[in-house]
Amino acid sequence: MMSDAQPATGEGRPGMEALTPEEREAFLARARAQGRLLTPEERARVFGAAPPPSTPPPADTVEEMATPLLGGAALAQLTANFFPELGRPVPGLRLVQGLIFDFDDTLAYLTAPLDDLMAAGAQAADAYMRSTGMELPENFWPNIVEARRFAEEKSAEEQEEHLADDAMSFLLQFFGYPASKMNPDVLKRAVDLFYAPEMTAWRLHTGAHELLQSLQGQGYQLALLANHNCDRVFQRTVDYLGLRPYFDLCLASGSVEYRKPDPKFFTIALERWGLLPYEVIVVGDSLAHDIAGGIEVGTLTVQCAFGTAPQVAHDNAMLATQIGADAVIDDLAQLSAWVQRWAYPGPNHP
Repeated sequence: MMSDAQPATGEGRPGMEALTPEEREAFLARARAQGRLLTPEERARVFGAAPPPSTPPPADTVEEMATPLLGGAALAQLTANFFPELGRPVPGLRLVQGLIFDFDDTLAYLTAPLDDLMAAGAQAADAYMRSTGMELPENFWPNIVEARRFAEEKSAEEQEEHLADDAMSFLLQFFGYPASKMNPDVLKRAVDLFYAPEMTAWRLHTGAHELLQSLQGQGYQLALLANHNCDRVFQRTVDYLGLRPYFDLCLASGSVEYRKPDPKFFTIALERWGLLPYEVIVVGDSLAHDIAGGIEVGTLTVQCAFGTAPQVAHDNAMLATQIGADAVIDDLAQLSAWVQRWAYPGPNHP
């Protein structure tokens, strides 16, 4: 056994015996007690010399492969055979999902002057009411026309729709016909007759059916919203022109009693579809009603600058410096290009 004064020995030193396990443990205990680390020489004496580092075998050298290039024809064939979905846009990713159309002077136009149509309708309503036994003043029918004009002016001023049935009832009461003697069915029939010449005088603009069919086929949501004081007359007009199959919502202001540009009217469609305003385009001819309403809601807007009624054209001219649509079209066929441009912005839109 070595004494404390004797130097420790280890393997690798000629003529010296290796430390026994007991001696090695005693040496390490003294080092730990002194709180120091072993020097490299002491580690070699205690544990023996460290083996030489091993040299890893040389790695095989692999040359980098060149990227194969596919020509346009080969890439198109590969897409068609295995990835056809890459060749068409994904509908869920387009930025536009729905369109809200105005009706009059946007999709359709009157084939006769409105004054003539109202005069014919008012005379028919007058004659019908008299035929049921109602006692009316002489030359009563012009008052029916004036009552409608007054109601429309009040509706625009108050932004609350004054209904056609109510306008006819108030007119009769004004001329002394008591409400207690009015038959509601006769009153409605008189209103329907008043609007009948106008209803059958509407015609769709060239290309309207094709446009709506194309938009519907591409999966766009479509709504038809109109300022009209009699919803049942409006719905009959929609059916008369064959428009209903294209729209999942056809609504006149007379059914809700508020009208464009009130945002609540447009919001009916947005909530029905579950869409955000920037996903929808409002299309119409009136800056005051269609475009202003769309802007307030936050939609994209397209102004139809063709076939506008004289009063709307005058109002548009007065508002031109205050209200501007995102796009203006001179023909209904131009709308498709704007829809595609906004739905798929960038150079790769279909």
